Formats: sequence, structure tokens, C-alpha cells
Amino acid sequence: MPDPFSDVLRALGTRSVRGTRLEASGAWSLAFDGRSRLKFVAITRGRCWLLLPDHPAEALSQGDVFLLSDTSYTVASDPTIEPVDGMALYAAPGQDVVRLGDGSDTVMMGGGSGFADGCAAFVLEALPPFLRIDCTSPNAEAVARTLASLQAEIGHGEVGASLVAERLAEILVVEAVRAYLATIPSDSVGWIAALADPRIGKALRAMHGDVARRWTVPMLAAEAGMSRSAFTERFANRVGRPPLDYLTNWRMVLAQRKLDGGQSVAAVANAVGYNSQSAFAHAFKRTFGRTPRARR
Repeated sequence: MPDPFSDVLRALGTRSVRGTRLEASGAWSLAFDGRSRLKFVAITRGRCWLLLPDHPAEALSQGDVFLLSDTSYTVASDPTIEPVDGMALYAAPGQDVVRLGDGSDTVMMGGGSGFADGCAAFVLEALPPFLRIDCTSPNAEAVARTLASLQAEIGHGEVGASLVAERLAEILVVEAVRAYLATIPSDSVGWIAALADPRIGKALRAMHGDVARRWTVPMLAAEAGMSRSAFTERFANRVGRPPLDYLTNWRMVLAQRKLDGGQSVAAVANAVGYNSQSAFAHAFKRTFGRTPRARR
């Protein structure tokens, strides 16, 4: 059976961004800006606070893991301490470990997964900006274990390390999304959450399984085993956009990657379901604000 999430990860070129470590003691507070990537942090010793915009302060302890997507955040020994710029501490090349004080109280590991240029939004918009994976969850152990492997690969620089790190980045994304799907309410919106819907999930799998097919709403409704009107309403409520709008958006993201890979505009248009290059170019420009030839 087609697996849309795996399909998306393969197409979007998931890669490891960086592995970092923080060892801290005493009073400290570090602020970090938002990036178009998924950030994973595991608390391996002690405890700390996580502060996010428009969100109550989160108390975290050993074994907890959290996932952040495109949001600024602060980690601190106390939420009342004025933060300093944490980005500056890791700015120097090879500066992947930061120690504050003697570093004995709190230790955390971080890792990131990025995506090909212009593709991150397709994944990030379907995930919450913050997800906590409690230390009692089996998902926390899996994410922390993968983070440790990622940090080891990045730090040791052995043969094949970059390839292994890329694969670990993909695993981190999958583990985090599994944790997300295990905790979300049934009315959550986004294509990732909608994969868990028995009917809408069938339609999504059909679209991803044959992206070039000339899909219509009645055809997709039939895949879901629903009437056209009921399917259209349910799809929009669960995914956050109408069926053909979602399909066009995915086709354009996929087309962008194929163009980056050097394929011709004609070949890409055909691969994502367009007989007409002009119709394809119009849809591409409407999505990204520039023509396919300009992208190449």
C-alpha cells in the first residue's frame, strides 16, 4: 500500500542539519531563533525549562524529548532568567558542544532534520510548532536513541558518516511523527493527521500512489467510499484544503524537486499529470511565484 509520508520524505530530500550538545549548571538561559527545519532535543540528565511564544513554560526532566518546527524557543534553568543568544555560542565551525559552568546539572542533545530548498513548508505546516514526547512514552526512548546515534556519526567522522546521518535524520522525522499521531485528537487538521482517518487516508494514498493520474473529486470520493459532497467537506476539514488544491500543491512541490534534479520542463509536467506545459507553468507560478524555467 502506498505510504504518503514516506513518499514525501523521499521526495523532499530529508537531511541531517546538525547534532549539538549542551552541558549546563548554575543559572542559565539560552534563546534560539526559528528555522525551517525540525529540531529534536532530548534531556539526558537533570531538568530544565522550555519557553515558547504564546505557550506556557514547560518543565522538562531527564528522558523527555521535544520536537520543534519553525519556531523560536528558549531553554533555561529558571524561566525568570533573562536569556542570552544561544545561537552565538554554537556559531563557530565545529562548535557542537557548549558547557555552561561545570556542566554537571543538565545535559541535553539536539539534532535537526532539514529539507530541500523551498520544500520544508509542506511538512512543517502539517505539524504543530511544539510537540512534547513524555519520558514515559515508548516514542521518547526511540527518539533519544536515534539522536545519540546521530550525534555519534556526526562527531566521529568515520567512513560513510554523512550517509548514515542522512538516514538517521529520516528516522528521527518518522519517530517524531509517530509520537504526534499517537497523541493528537481526532479532529486535528493537516495532511499528516488525516492519514489516520480511514476514509481520507485512502484518498491521500491513492493520490500519492499515482500522482500523474487525471484525478477528479468523484474519483477520489469513490476511493474513500463516500459521496462527493461528504468527501469534499470531510477532506477539507481534515487536511485543511480542498482535495484538488492539496493534489496541485503536492504536484508542484514534487515538480520543484524534479526541476532541481535537472529534468526538462516538459518531462516534469508530464510526470506530475499535465499534458499542457502552459497549464503546468501557470500552476507552478501560482504556487511559487516564478516559472518552472526560472526555477531551473
